[in-house]
Amino acid sequence: MGGAASGLEPLLDIKKKEAIGVVRNAGPMLVALSGGVDSAVLLAIAREALGPARLLAATGRSPAVTDAEIADAAEVARRLGVDHRVVDTFELERPGYRANAGDRCFHCRSELFERMATLAGERGFSAMAYGAITDDLGDHRPGMEAARRMGVLAPLLMAKIGKSDVRRLASHYDLHISAKPASACLASRIPVGTAVSPRVLHQVAEAEAVLARLGFGRVRVRHHGDTARVEVDPPDLPRFQDPPTRDAVLAGLRSAGFRSVVVDLDGYRQGGASAPAPRLHSIEPQPDGGQ
Repeated sequence: MGGAASGLEPLLDIKKKEAIGVVRNAGPMLVALSGGVDSAVLLAIAREALGPARLLAATGRSPAVTDAEIADAAEVARRLGVDHRVVDTFELERPGYRANAGDRCFHCRSELFERMATLAGERGFSAMAYGAITDDLGDHRPGMEAARRMGVLAPLLMAKIGKSDVRRLASHYDLHISAKPASACLASRIPVGTAVSPRVLHQVAEAEAVLARLGFGRVRVRHHGDTARVEVDPPDLPRFQDPPTRDAVLAGLRSAGFRSVVVDLDGYRQGGASAPAPRLHSIEPQPDGGQ
Protein backbone atom coordinates (compact mmCIF):
# COMPACT_ATOMS: atom_id res chain seq x y z
CA MET A 1 0.00 0.00 0.00
CA GLY A 2 1.57 3.30 -1.08
CA GLY A 3 1.55 6.61 0.70
CA ALA A 4 -1.47 7.98 -1.17
CA ALA A 5 -3.49 4.82 -0.57
CA SER A 6 -2.62 4.80 3.13
CA GLY A 7 -3.46 8.47 3.59
CA LEU A 8 0.09 9.22 4.75
CA GLU A 9 2.68 11.33 2.98
CA PRO A 10 5.23 9.10 1.20
CA LEU A 11 8.16 9.60 3.61
CA LEU A 12 6.04 8.85 6.68
CA ASP A 13 4.54 5.84 4.95
CA ILE A 14 8.08 4.55 4.34
CA LYS A 15 8.95 5.05 8.01
CA LYS A 16 5.81 3.24 9.10
CA LYS A 17 6.63 0.31 6.84
CA GLU A 18 10.17 0.19 8.26
CA ALA A 19 8.76 0.01 11.80
CA ILE A 20 6.33 -2.70 10.73
CA GLY A 21 9.26 -4.65 9.28
CA VAL A 22 11.22 -4.38 12.54
CA VAL A 23 8.27 -5.73 14.51
CA ARG A 24 7.45 -8.45 12.04
CA ASN A 25 11.04 -9.70 12.01
CA ALA A 26 11.11 -9.81 15.82
CA GLY A 27 8.09 -12.10 16.07
CA PRO A 28 5.56 -12.37 18.94
CA MET A 29 6.04 -9.31 21.08
CA LEU A 30 5.28 -7.70 24.42
CA VAL A 31 4.91 -3.91 24.11
CA ALA A 32 5.47 -1.54 27.02
CA LEU A 33 2.37 0.66 26.94
CA SER A 34 2.73 3.76 29.09
CA GLY A 35 -0.49 5.65 28.42
CA GLY A 36 1.30 8.15 26.17
CA VAL A 37 1.03 8.67 22.44
CA ASP A 38 4.43 7.21 21.47
CA SER A 39 3.80 3.77 22.92
CA ALA A 40 0.20 3.82 21.68
CA VAL A 41 1.42 4.34 18.11
CA LEU A 42 3.97 1.54 18.60
CA LEU A 43 1.18 -0.80 19.69
CA ALA A 44 -0.94 0.16 16.66
CA ILE A 45 2.00 -0.51 14.34
CA ALA A 46 2.73 -3.81 16.10
CA ARG A 47 -0.90 -4.85 15.72
CA GLU A 48 -0.72 -4.13 11.99
CA ALA A 49 2.51 -6.11 11.75
CA LEU A 50 1.65 -9.15 13.86
CA GLY A 51 -2.08 -9.17 14.54
CA PRO A 52 -3.54 -9.08 18.06
CA ALA A 53 -3.03 -12.78 18.81
CA ARG A 54 0.76 -12.38 18.69
CA LEU A 55 0.83 -9.28 20.86
CA LEU A 56 0.60 -8.40 24.52
CA ALA A 57 0.64 -4.90 26.01
CA ALA A 58 1.95 -4.31 29.53
CA THR A 59 1.71 -1.20 31.72
CA GLY A 60 3.71 -0.69 34.89
CA ARG A 61 1.85 0.31 38.03
CA SER A 62 3.59 2.02 40.94
CA PRO A 63 3.18 5.13 43.14
CA ALA A 64 4.92 7.14 40.37
CA VAL A 65 2.19 6.38 37.82
CA THR A 66 -1.25 7.99 37.96
CA ASP A 67 -4.47 6.04 37.60
CA ALA A 68 -5.30 8.23 34.58
CA GLU A 69 -2.20 7.04 32.70
CA ILE A 70 -3.06 3.41 33.38
CA ALA A 71 -6.64 4.00 32.26
CA ASP A 72 -5.46 5.60 29.01
CA ALA A 73 -3.18 2.65 28.32
CA ALA A 74 -5.96 0.17 28.99
CA GLU A 75 -8.32 2.03 26.66
CA VAL A 76 -5.75 2.12 23.85
CA ALA A 77 -5.26 -1.63 24.13
CA ARG A 78 -9.01 -2.24 24.30
CA ARG A 79 -9.72 -0.23 21.17
CA LEU A 80 -6.92 -1.99 19.30
CA GLY A 81 -8.16 -5.37 20.49
CA VAL A 82 -4.85 -6.27 22.14
CA ASP A 83 -4.60 -8.17 25.41
CA HIS A 84 -3.40 -5.86 28.19
CA ARG A 85 -1.79 -6.57 31.53
CA VAL A 86 -1.01 -4.18 34.39
CA VAL A 87 2.27 -5.17 36.04
CA ASP A 88 3.15 -4.00 39.54
CA THR A 89 6.67 -2.60 39.68
CA PHE A 90 8.77 -1.95 42.78
CA GLU A 91 11.34 0.63 41.73
CA LEU A 92 10.99 2.32 45.13
CA GLU A 93 12.71 -0.70 46.63
CA ARG A 94 15.82 0.07 44.55
CA PRO A 95 18.30 2.36 46.37
CA GLY A 96 19.48 3.89 43.10
CA TYR A 97 15.94 4.93 42.21
CA ARG A 98 15.22 6.44 45.61
CA ALA A 99 18.52 8.35 45.62
CA ASN A 100 17.48 10.21 42.44
CA ALA A 101 21.10 11.03 41.60
CA GLY A 102 20.50 11.63 37.90
CA ASP A 103 20.08 8.03 36.78
CA ARG A 104 16.66 7.43 38.33
CA CYS A 105 15.13 6.45 34.99
CA PHE A 106 17.71 3.71 34.52
CA HIS A 107 16.58 2.02 37.71
CA CYS A 108 12.91 2.57 36.91
CA ARG A 109 13.20 1.13 33.41
CA SER A 110 15.31 -1.76 34.62
CA GLU A 111 12.58 -2.69 37.09
CA LEU A 112 9.86 -2.41 34.44
CA PHE A 113 11.72 -4.37 31.78
CA GLU A 114 12.66 -7.13 34.21
CA ARG A 115 9.01 -7.52 35.21
CA MET A 116 8.04 -7.47 31.53
CA ALA A 117 10.64 -10.10 30.70
CA THR A 118 9.09 -12.45 33.25
CA LEU A 119 5.66 -11.91 31.73
CA ALA A 120 6.96 -12.34 28.19
CA GLY A 121 8.62 -15.59 29.18
CA GLU A 122 5.40 -16.89 30.69
CA ARG A 123 3.55 -16.13 27.46
CA GLY A 124 6.29 -17.50 25.22
CA PHE A 125 6.98 -14.15 23.57
CA SER A 126 10.50 -13.76 22.22
CA ALA A 127 10.66 -9.96 21.92
CA MET A 128 9.91 -6.82 23.92
CA ALA A 129 9.59 -3.27 22.63
CA TYR A 130 9.05 0.25 23.92
CA GLY A 131 8.13 3.57 22.36
CA ALA A 132 11.41 5.49 22.12
CA ILE A 133 11.54 8.01 19.24
CA THR A 134 14.22 10.18 17.64
CA ASP A 135 13.37 13.16 19.87
CA ASP A 136 14.54 11.13 22.87
CA LEU A 137 18.09 11.06 21.54
CA GLY A 138 18.69 14.71 22.35
CA ASP A 139 17.92 14.35 26.06
CA HIS A 140 19.62 12.65 28.98
CA ARG A 141 17.70 9.37 28.95
CA PRO A 142 19.22 6.76 31.28
CA GLY A 143 16.18 4.58 30.64
CA MET A 144 17.39 3.99 27.10
CA GLU A 145 20.53 2.38 28.48
CA ALA A 146 18.37 0.02 30.54
CA ALA A 147 16.48 -0.92 27.38
CA ARG A 148 19.72 -1.54 25.51
CA ARG A 149 21.06 -3.81 28.24
CA MET A 150 17.82 -5.77 28.35
CA GLY A 151 17.57 -6.10 24.57
CA VAL A 152 14.29 -4.19 24.40
CA LEU A 153 13.60 -3.02 20.85
CA ALA A 154 12.69 0.53 19.85
CA PRO A 155 10.97 0.05 16.45
CA LEU A 156 9.90 3.70 16.11
CA LEU A 157 13.41 4.93 16.78
CA MET A 158 14.87 2.35 14.42
CA ALA A 159 12.54 3.68 11.70
CA LYS A 160 13.62 7.29 12.47
CA ILE A 161 10.15 8.26 13.64
CA GLY A 162 9.97 11.51 15.63
CA LYS A 163 7.29 13.33 17.61
CA SER A 164 5.67 15.05 14.64
CA ASP A 165 5.50 11.68 12.87
CA VAL A 166 3.96 10.12 15.95
CA ARG A 167 1.19 12.74 16.05
CA ARG A 168 0.31 12.10 12.39
CA LEU A 169 0.41 8.34 12.87
CA ALA A 170 -1.81 8.59 15.95
CA SER A 171 -4.42 10.39 13.83
CA HIS A 172 -3.89 7.86 11.03
CA TYR A 173 -4.70 5.03 13.44
CA ASP A 174 -7.55 7.06 14.99
CA LEU A 175 -6.11 6.72 18.50
CA HIS A 176 -8.26 8.49 21.07
CA ILE A 177 -5.20 10.05 22.75
CA SER A 178 -3.73 11.41 19.50
CA ALA A 179 -3.74 14.98 20.85
CA LYS A 180 -2.66 14.09 24.40
CA PRO A 181 0.23 16.28 25.63
CA ALA A 182 3.54 14.66 26.45
CA SER A 183 3.73 13.50 30.04
CA ALA A 184 6.13 11.75 32.40
CA CYS A 185 5.99 9.86 35.66
CA LEU A 186 5.40 11.74 38.90
CA ALA A 187 9.03 11.28 39.94
CA SER A 188 10.03 13.66 37.15
CA ARG A 189 8.64 16.49 39.31
CA ILE A 190 11.33 15.89 41.94
CA PRO A 191 14.67 17.69 41.43
CA VAL A 192 17.79 15.58 41.00
CA GLY A 193 19.39 15.01 44.39
CA THR A 194 16.08 14.99 46.28
CA ALA A 195 15.14 11.51 47.43
CA VAL A 196 12.06 9.89 45.94
CA SER A 197 9.56 8.52 48.45
CA PRO A 198 5.92 7.40 48.38
CA ARG A 199 4.98 10.44 50.47
CA VAL A 200 6.52 12.90 48.03
CA LEU A 201 4.95 11.16 45.02
CA HIS A 202 1.55 11.23 46.74
CA GLN A 203 1.92 14.96 47.44
CA VAL A 204 2.64 15.69 43.80
CA ALA A 205 -0.25 13.53 42.58
CA GLU A 206 -2.71 15.20 44.96
CA ALA A 207 -1.53 18.68 44.06
CA GLU A 208 -1.78 18.10 40.32
CA ALA A 209 -5.23 16.57 40.76
CA VAL A 210 -6.35 19.76 42.53
CA LEU A 211 -5.23 21.90 39.61
CA ALA A 212 -6.84 19.54 37.10
CA ARG A 213 -10.16 19.78 38.94
CA LEU A 214 -9.90 23.57 38.75
CA GLY A 215 -9.70 23.34 34.98
CA PHE A 216 -6.02 23.97 34.36
CA GLY A 217 -4.68 22.22 31.27
CA ARG A 218 -1.13 20.92 31.24
CA VAL A 219 0.22 21.14 34.79
CA ARG A 220 3.39 20.25 36.64
CA VAL A 221 3.82 20.64 40.39
CA ARG A 222 7.55 20.60 41.07
CA HIS A 223 8.39 19.43 44.58
CA HIS A 224 10.83 21.69 46.44
CA GLY A 225 10.48 20.55 50.04
CA ASP A 226 7.67 22.52 51.67
CA THR A 227 7.23 24.62 48.53
CA ALA A 228 5.20 23.66 45.47
CA ARG A 229 6.46 25.23 42.26
CA VAL A 230 3.55 25.26 39.84
CA GLU A 231 4.02 25.25 36.07
CA VAL A 232 1.05 25.69 33.75
CA ASP A 233 0.70 26.59 30.09
CA PRO A 234 1.28 30.36 29.68
CA PRO A 235 -2.36 31.14 28.72
CA ASP A 236 -3.41 29.78 32.13
CA LEU A 237 -1.08 32.05 34.13
CA PRO A 238 -3.55 34.97 34.49
CA ARG A 239 -5.96 32.66 36.30
CA PHE A 240 -3.82 32.88 39.44
CA GLN A 241 -4.75 36.57 39.68
CA ASP A 242 -8.39 35.61 40.24
CA PRO A 243 -8.87 35.54 44.06
CA PRO A 244 -11.31 32.55 44.17
CA THR A 245 -9.02 30.49 41.94
CA ARG A 246 -5.93 31.52 43.90
CA ASP A 247 -7.60 30.64 47.20
CA ALA A 248 -8.73 27.25 45.88
CA VAL A 249 -5.21 26.48 44.65
CA LEU A 250 -3.68 27.45 47.99
CA ALA A 251 -6.20 25.43 49.99
CA GLY A 252 -5.80 22.38 47.77
CA LEU A 253 -2.02 22.38 47.72
CA ARG A 254 -1.79 23.00 51.46
CA SER A 255 -4.11 20.05 51.95
CA ALA A 256 -1.67 18.02 49.83
CA GLY A 257 1.09 18.89 52.32
CA PHE A 258 2.78 22.00 50.91
CA ARG A 259 3.24 25.09 53.07
CA SER A 260 3.85 27.59 50.29
CA VAL A 261 3.04 27.84 46.59
CA VAL A 262 4.93 29.70 43.89
CA VAL A 263 4.06 29.97 40.22
CA ASP A 264 6.75 29.76 37.56
CA LEU A 265 6.12 32.80 35.35
CA ASP A 266 7.87 31.09 32.44
CA GLY A 267 5.15 28.46 32.43
CA TYR A 268 5.47 24.76 31.74
CA ARG A 269 8.68 23.52 30.18
CA GLN A 270 10.04 20.02 29.76
CA GLY A 271 12.70 19.10 32.30
CA GLY A 272 11.60 21.91 34.59
CA ALA A 273 12.22 19.95 37.79
CA SER A 274 15.91 20.67 37.53
CA ALA A 275 15.88 23.84 35.43
CA PRO A 276 16.78 27.21 36.97
CA ALA A 277 13.65 29.25 37.59
CA PRO A 278 14.44 32.84 38.54
CA ARG A 279 11.00 34.16 37.62
CA LEU A 280 8.90 32.84 40.50
CA HIS A 281 5.82 34.50 41.91
CA SER A 282 4.26 33.69 45.28
CA ILE A 283 0.47 33.56 45.17
CA GLU A 284 0.21 33.89 48.95
CA PRO A 285 -2.04 36.87 49.85
CA GLN A 286 -0.04 39.78 51.27
CA PRO A 287 -0.94 41.43 54.61
CA ASP A 288 -2.13 44.57 52.85
CA GLY A 289 -4.40 42.51 50.60
CA GLY A 290 -2.15 42.79 47.57
CA GLN A 291 -0.10 40.16 45.76
